[in-house]
Amino acid sequence: MTSVEEGRPRALLAGASRRWVRVLPWAVAFVLCVALLPTTIQVLTADYGLNGGVAGALAVAQAAPLMFAVVQPLRAWYVIFAADVAGALALLAVDFEDRLLWPFPPMQIVGYVGLCLALGLRERRRTLIRVWLVTAVANVALGFAAPHGFGARDLLFTILGGVALLLGAAFRERSDAQRRLAEQETISEAERGRRTLLEERARIARELHDVVAHHMSVITVQADTAEYRHDGLPPQLREEFTSIAATARQSLGEMRRLLGVLRNEEAHGELAPQPGLAQIGPLVEATERASGRVDFIPCDAEVPEAVGLSAYRIVQEALANVVRHAPGAHTRVSLSVSDPTAPVPDPAAPVPDPAAPAVPQLTVLVVNGPPPEASGGPLEAGGTGHGLVGMRERVRIIGGTLDAGPLPDGGFRVAALLPLTGTDPT
Repeated sequence: MTSVEEGRPRALLAGASRRWVRVLPWAVAFVLCVALLPTTIQVLTADYGLNGGVAGALAVAQAAPLMFAVVQPLRAWYVIFAADVAGALALLAVDFEDRLLWPFPPMQIVGYVGLCLALGLRERRRTLIRVWLVTAVANVALGFAAPHGFGARDLLFTILGGVALLLGAAFRERSDAQRRLAEQETISEAERGRRTLLEERARIARELHDVVAHHMSVITVQADTAEYRHDGLPPQLREEFTSIAATARQSLGEMRRLLGVLRNEEAHGELAPQPGLAQIGPLVEATERASGRVDFIPCDAEVPEAVGLSAYRIVQEALANVVRHAPGAHTRVSLSVSDPTAPVPDPAAPVPDPAAPAVPQLTVLVVNGPPPEASGGPLEAGGTGHGLVGMRERVRIIGGTLDAGPLPDGGFRVAALLPLTGTDPT
């Protein structure tokens, strides 16, 4: 409902999503202008006995600016209101019947109501109050000069104009409130997604801290005990092992200080060893007991801890989505170490990127079919997509790829390729 955009005035309802709503103000203004222009001339000359030239000038001044009111209703109001008052004064010079409305004939009231609707859709409350007060003062002031007395019907100009101003303002404020609510919901959803991403990153950082801390501790212990495990080490080699142990110990302490804020003292469960490929089997069995048939193809290969942990979390989130959105659906979980240069035997498995380095990869595949009709439908009507955000973040950090999306038969597929060598996922 803003009045200007990039310095140029906008038409009323120009921001509406539907085309017919954007065209509606122009159509109403055109109909009013075309209908009121000849009608005003006819009524002022035939019924009120006003001179034809004066009636034509008044009709143009009172009806033509209605087209301009679609873009700048306040400026159009200055012209139309002045013309209406001038027309009321001009009618004092002629003799008309007592039954006819004065100071504002019916045509002027109709045009002014349409103009007030436009004002209500565009201007602020303070401006609308001023417009209505000026209208009421002018209406009452002209009433003192009424040739046939002044009654309640002669206030229709003020009453109907005020109602139109009120309706237009109410519609505008309701539309503004809905727009602000939609913007706030969009911002809130973006913030929820960002918060979920940050929480997942923090969780991954804690898990990586555990993995790296283990290896750094092993390095420290091996360097400290090297002189006791190997007799006859030269002094220079002993000093080198001592330096390695000191550096590893210092690095471990700095890493713990930097990442210590990520460790919640109340999160006792995260102090346990992190899961890997070996724990996916029990996870599949628990899901099968809770939801339905799950075919599992395990993998006994030795993989880095970060890769095993990521594979476990991906399968965990995918199976949780099956339980929530497709209870009872037939699901297949497959783990395998693949060579990217070899043919892909499983049509559901992800296709390796030809531009990617030819390194061994762990393929994680979770495919479920549509839920059976007897399941009663999904446990949740919709989802936020935050689980997929976490999956993608885990895969991105270790330099892998993830492909997730619905299948034509109504099922869903999650496929990840996790490289088994160290990569820099920048």
